Amino acid sequence: MMNHSNARKLSTFHGLIFKSNLSSSSYASQKRFSDKKFFNSKLEDGGVVVERLCRANRFGEAIDVLCGQKLLREAVQLLGRAKKPPASTYCNLIQVCSQTRALEEGKKVHEHIRASGFVPGIVIWNRLLGMYAKCGSLFDARKVFEEMPNRDVCSWNVMVNGYAEVGLLEEARKLFDEMPERDSYSWTAMVTGYVKKDQPEEALVLYSLMQRVPNSKPNIFTVSSAVAAAAGMKCIRRGKEIHGHIVRAGLDSDEVLWSSLMDMYGKCGCIDEARNIFDKIIDKDVVSWTSMIDRYFKSSRWREGFSLFSELVGSCERPNEYTFAGVLNACADLTTEELGKQVHGYMTRVGFDPYSFASSSLVDMYTKCGNIESARHVVDGCPKPDLVSLTSLIGGYAQNGKPDEALKYFDLLLKSGMKPDHVTFVNVLSACTHAGLVEKGLEFFYSITEKHDLTHTSDHYTCLVDLLARSGRFEQLKSVISEMPMKPSKFLWASMLGGCSTYGNIDLAEEAAQELFKIEPENPVTYVTMANIYAAAGKWEEEGKMRKRMQEIGITKQPGSSWTEIKRKRHVFIAADTSHPMYNQIDEFLGELREKMKEEGYVPATSLVLHDVEDEQKEENLVYHSEKLAVAFAILSTEEGTAIKVFKNLRSCVDCHSAIKFISKITKRKITVRDSTRFHCFENGQCSCRDYW
Repeated sequence: MMNHSNARKLSTFHGLIFKSNLSSSSYASQKRFSDKKFFNSKLEDGGVVVERLCRANRFGEAIDVLCGQKLLREAVQLLGRAKKPPASTYCNLIQVCSQTRALEEGKKVHEHIRASGFVPGIVIWNRLLGMYAKCGSLFDARKVFEEMPNRDVCSWNVMVNGYAEVGLLEEARKLFDEMPERDSYSWTAMVTGYVKKDQPEEALVLYSLMQRVPNSKPNIFTVSSAVAAAAGMKCIRRGKEIHGHIVRAGLDSDEVLWSSLMDMYGKCGCIDEARNIFDKIIDKDVVSWTSMIDRYFKSSRWREGFSLFSELVGSCERPNEYTFAGVLNACADLTTEELGKQVHGYMTRVGFDPYSFASSSLVDMYTKCGNIESARHVVDGCPKPDLVSLTSLIGGYAQNGKPDEALKYFDLLLKSGMKPDHVTFVNVLSACTHAGLVEKGLEFFYSITEKHDLTHTSDHYTCLVDLLARSGRFEQLKSVISEMPMKPSKFLWASMLGGCSTYGNIDLAEEAAQELFKIEPENPVTYVTMANIYAAAGKWEEEGKMRKRMQEIGITKQPGSSWTEIKRKRHVFIAADTSHPMYNQIDEFLGELREKMKEEGYVPATSLVLHDVEDEQKEENLVYHSEKLAVAFAILSTEEGTAIKVFKNLRSCVDCHSAIKFISKITKRKITVRDSTRFHCFENGQCSCRDYW
């Protein structure tokens, strides 16, 4: 940087620019300083150099010095004193304008060229063309292109690439087709443009054409774009063909290209081929590691993904926020909290940016694993939590039956000045739904448009219908559906059906079911729910018809499964499953619990079990539901007083919900069960959902 003295000297040259006469003796006195002396001066002395050059009427050289120091504004000002600067000076000015995207200064230089009578050669024309394109002024670039007396392949390429870069592919293709000759850059610009515009088919067609043109060889950038196009189409046949071209062209030693191939194989579902490419890369960067780990997770090859992450931790590369986010999301999907905690610990040790979206993934992981307190600690420990983190925490509190906490953090979000988005309101409405806060939920729903200038989405309407259905407000619910600006989704009809099931509203249940049969006729949940509604109402003939219809279509009920993790090992149970090594102990323990539960007042909810089964058998069937087996195993496998967690793939049934309340009281355990809709935290005979789910 210039010191203050030289800065002052530089400022004096502004006055020199506008003086009408410069002493000729000044020029003579400066001749003893050679050009070499001037341009070998240190940048800190730039002000002195420029001042001397100006006094010597050597404005072109002074402009070159200023361009070298990136003092573009001063250089353009000085251009006004230079009547006929050399071509090199114009080149330097245009280059700096391009580099700094200085459109206004670039236009002034262009105007000076016109006014001075200077006749540009092809190099300066192309530089002007490139300057306008880089500055995003394709209109001006096209005017220059049309004015050019002669054009070379570079001129055409600048325009084609300029249009392709901003997605104006029709204009780019028109010029491309008109080109008198093309080089690899021309083809690459078009192929890459189609890929960026999400038109992979066009990109591959053009790539094939290129290969048939004599003396037109794809370069690394062309084939990288072609590989990306094959990945975009998920077309492994074309991907392998391009891979073969790469090998035959001798381009397969480029590690950047390997990363593209790895990504293509991964997106096409060929994970083992992607891994083979990954293993060939000698200097693997964190992007390659993260991409391969992510591919394993997206293919549900969890163990291999976690194993590769472990290798990364042991390598000389360090995971970045994308890596952490991917691994934490996998932990959330699998509800493997223990592994998530280890990742969190590693992140803390190596230091991670609390403002990064990895923090949001941490919050999401903890909330999905039912550890809302740890999620809150992450948010509270962040100097300024972002919208995603706060939204995840609000959703976590909603699912865990803590609406007051959810709404408290929503209030903090608003007070911080952040603008909630559509997802935030889905979580806020969900909090009201799970707690039965109907009026509050309605207030929030209408505030979306009235206070926050957002539009209602289908998800917002689904939450509102769920809220009204759970509270039995069916007339209001019908009014909301009739006034919706969009077509009701399957999730909305499912919410309505769920509310009808709770309140035994058969007419509306049948209406919702008919809509669901149209949208997803093979979803067993609709049939089973309707059969249960009929059974609860004692309409056994209709219940039988519904189950017969399922059999005729070939639809089977998704088996309920529950799992719990003990000492880092997952134990999975399905209803009436006798395969677990501890089954006999579990069976005996459940028998003991059933007697104690009855003494406490437990009455099995046998009304939903098939009507043609004896009452005693109905009770037996209920005992061996998957979550009861998992809860019993977890209690047997842990020390007295240890809190346990069980996860289930379906919605918890009424009987299991009632039974686990009694089990929590008898065993003095805190039992958390996450079903397909929310968390139920059972403690001392009570559930966090307050029996409202």
